[in-house]
Amino acid sequence: MQSLLRWGVENSSPNEAPPPTNKLDPGIIDHILGKPDAQLMKEALTVGLDERQAEDDRLQALDDLEMLVQNIDNANDLTKLGIWQPLHNLLLASTTSDALRMQTLWIIGTALQNNPAAQLAYFDLDPLPALLKSLSPSSNSAETRSRALYALSGLLKLNSAAVKKMSVADGWSALRMCLEDSEIRVRRKTTFLLNTLLLPTSSPSSQANLQPNISLPTSENAPPPIHANSHASMLSDPSSVSTSALTLAAIQEDGEQGGSLLDALISALIEPVPFGVDGEIDKDDEFQENIVRILYTFATSCNGAFSAVQKRSLWGFLGKLTTTQGEENLDFGLTSREWEELSGVVRS
Repeated sequence: MQSLLRWGVENSSPNEAPPPTNKLDPGIIDHILGKPDAQLMKEALTVGLDERQAEDDRLQALDDLEMLVQNIDNANDLTKLGIWQPLHNLLLASTTSDALRMQTLWIIGTALQNNPAAQLAYFDLDPLPALLKSLSPSSNSAETRSRALYALSGLLKLNSAAVKKMSVADGWSALRMCLEDSEIRVRRKTTFLLNTLLLPTSSPSSQANLQPNISLPTSENAPPPIHANSHASMLSDPSSVSTSALTLAAIQEDGEQGGSLLDALISALIEPVPFGVDGEIDKDDEFQENIVRILYTFATSCNGAFSAVQKRSLWGFLGKLTTTQGEENLDFGLTSREWEELSGVVRS
């Protein structure tokens, strides 16, 4: 063994260059390891924006981008990669088809979900007018209007700055119109959003000691836990998540259409506008339950006061149902205790 080693040393050239190595093709590396998500996001956006591409290919690319931003880290990278502005521009463009607009709203909504960092980044682009315009039945399909509410919810939830802008953008009137939308999913999402915005957050004293992975809202409908990496603004300024007082004031204020948003909710409960393709359906249990939940939140959690006229309307409706169905079968998704509380307020 020693003689073999000595022979190897004696017959080697110290100045001899090592044999050249073959560089691996980057395409092969990408195939083996996969491209980084950041690169996939940029590539998907490039195809999605390219008007020379077939619309089906653009839709598929935007669908791929939506899947990627389901990861909160990827959603936060939209700012670093400069994707928010071109994505919003696609929403604004007059040449964007309804299908592409729907897919764009889906990406925006997914990126905003429970993500204050993304909310702040997108809010800088003044997106409310475009989102609210996407709720109009005259120029948007039912699917697009539904996705617009998804995106609007993502922007408004736990975001007092955006909720403050709703009055300036005539957003509350837009939501009021959604209560009569022919697509029942739009109505359901509207009422669910209103209740979420109306729910009070936890007290300032408990917010002062916020730690990561502790949720703010007190309701069972609270969003997922917060995380310090994307919730820095929430942690540093807990008041930035409080939307209850703003929403309470908005739903009680008389609008240009006559009456308040609260009046419109009560009317939608008692005399809902028929919905469906031909307006053949006049009742939806989930929609009614959502409205009753809003009324309960308004009266009990927010200490809101119904007018005498509103009380008479509500008790006339609820009392009639109690007589025909029995109070034990009339809960609208409330617990027995909650039902008693709401009934007591309406009867007083």
